[in-house]
Amino acid sequence: TGVNWGRDLPEPDVVADIRNVVAGDPSPDGQGVLAIQRGIEVGHVFYLGTKYSKAMNATFLDETGKPQPFEMGCYGIGVTRILGAAIEQGHDERGIIWPASIAPFEVVICPIGMDRSPEVKAAAEDLYEQLIAKGVDALIDDRGERPGAMFADWELIGVPLRVVFSDRGLKAGTVEIQGRRDSAAQSAPAADILAEVLRRR
Repeated sequence: TGVNWGRDLPEPDVVADIRNVVAGDPSPDGQGVLAIQRGIEVGHVFYLGTKYSKAMNATFLDETGKPQPFEMGCYGIGVTRILGAAIEQGHDERGIIWPASIAPFEVVICPIGMDRSPEVKAAAEDLYEQLIAKGVDALIDDRGERPGAMFADWELIGVPLRVVFSDRGLKAGTVEIQGRRDSAAQSAPAADILAEVLRRR
């Protein structure tokens, strides 16, 4: 391009060989070596100083009554990045393991054969209504899927707590309950299922 250092541009103050760091390089502070780790930016802060407040004449009065320009900054979070980071931190081979605070639902109720059993349908709907009344974000899976497919879907989606009603269980006075991180379901007395869900949520 015909541009020459010294003639067209001042000579640089520093001349250096620059490369990307690699794992094992000495730390800049001399306290050990560098490790390369994966990360994700879920929030950021940019300090703007008084650049824009001076340009817009945006001021406040200080304690002496003298106008001063505002110190400004930009602050943001990446909502979808937060979800991505949560999934990276909480998943297994079966799917997502949501923290309860950001899960799409806190509890999924799986009534097995609810279209054939009025007792199962009534018990599932009763628990659902009680949970909603207590402020619990619950859902009934009324798709009529086979149990295995139903459970696999909810493990993939990652709802923290699953409650299963079945004819056999109700006849025995029990309901199955399983946390997303649990390796197996546990039986709970049907009469105490609301208290058990509230305890475990």
